[in-house]
Amino acid sequence: MELVIFRTYHTDGVNGVLYANNSFQCYTIELPWEDNLPQHSCIPEGRYELKKRYSTKFGRHLLVDNVPGRELILIHPANDALKELRGCIAPVSILRGPCKGILSRIAFNKVMALVDKARESETIFLTIQTDSNELKRKD
Repeated sequence: MELVIFRTYHTDGVNGVLYANNSFQCYTIELPWEDNLPQHSCIPEGRYELKKRYSTKFGRHLLVDNVPGRELILIHPANDALKELRGCIAPVSILRGPCKGILSRIAFNKVMALVDKARESETIFLTIQTDSNELKRKD
C-alpha cells in the first residue's frame, strides 16, 4: 500500500493532502521546514516505510521508519503542529491555516483503518513530496 502526502510549505508550518490509492483521505499538518532539525522541523521529502506501533502516550499510531538523522517520527492525532508536534505528522479533517487543523482523531482513525485493511504481509509506504500546484505558483 502506498500513501502519498503532497505538501505546501508556509513560513509557520507545512500543510499536506494525503492520498491512498489515488484517492483523497485527509489533510496533514507538520512543523515548518528547518533543515531537518530534530524536534523543530518536518522531515525531508522522500519515501518511507510505515510500521504500526503502540505507546502509552499516543496509543495506536504509525512509525515513519528510517528518516535520515531522525528517530521516532510518528503519525498521530494533533490539531496544532506548533503546540503538539515535534517533527511528527498529524492527519486532520479540516485545515484552519498553516500547520493547524481540526478533527484530527477522525482523520487519524480513517488512516489507521486503511492501514489495518492492508494485507498482513503487505509493506506500507509513505511518499512525501511537494504539491505540484505549489511549484506552478512559484514559476
